Amino acid sequence: MNYIPTEPTLIDYSKVTFIKSSPNLELAPKDCGIEVAFVGRSNAGKSSAINAIVGQNKLARTSKTPGRTQLINFFSIDDDRRIVDLPGYGYAKVPERIQQQIEEILNTYLGQRQCLQGLVLLMDIRHPLTPRDHNLLQIAQECNLPVHILLTKCDKLKRGVSNNILLQVRKNLTGYTNMTAQTFSALKQLGLEEARQKLSDWFTF
Repeated sequence: MNYIPTEPTLIDYSKVTFIKSSPNLELAPKDCGIEVAFVGRSNAGKSSAINAIVGQNKLARTSKTPGRTQLINFFSIDDDRRIVDLPGYGYAKVPERIQQQIEEILNTYLGQRQCLQGLVLLMDIRHPLTPRDHNLLQIAQECNLPVHILLTKCDKLKRGVSNNILLQVRKNLTGYTNMTAQTFSALKQLGLEEARQKLSDWFTF
C-alpha cells in the first residue's frame, strides 16, 4: 500500500488563551506536549508580535516600560500545544539582580524544558545580533534547539534597507545550524503568515 501523506493540521491561533505565569519551572504547566517559546530583548516588541500572530490585541501584555515581564507566561492553543512568552533581557535600567534572575530563568527553561520544540527570537531590525542575542543563539545551539528570528519593526525602514539587513543576518547565521530569519512588523501586519507557518511546522512536528 502506498503511503499517502496527511495534510498539516490547521491551527486556529485566535483560540489561544492565557494559562498562567510562573517564576520557575517548578510552578510551570506539566512538561508534556509541544511548546514554542518567544524570547528577545526587552524593547524588541515581543508581546506585540505574539498578539499579532494570534490575532488578539490583549493576549500578551504590552508595556511602555521595557523589562517589565520577569515571569514565564504560558498560553494554551489546546491540551497539547502551548505558546510561551519568556522574560525579556538586556534592558539597562533593570537592576543587575533582576537581570541575573532573568538569565537564570532563560538558561533553565531552554536547557531543561523537554517539550520545547522551537524558539522564536525577536530582534529590532535596527539593532540585530547584539552580544546577548549571540549568547542566546549559542545556548540554543548547545541544546539542539531550532531558532526562527523575527526582525521586528521592519516598517521603520525602507524595504531595500530591510531586505539588506535580513540578508546580512542570514549570512551571520551560517555558523549555526537549524536557524532561520525573516522581517516582521506587528504594527503593519507584515510577515504574519510566514511566522504562523513556522509555528505550525513546529506544532505539527
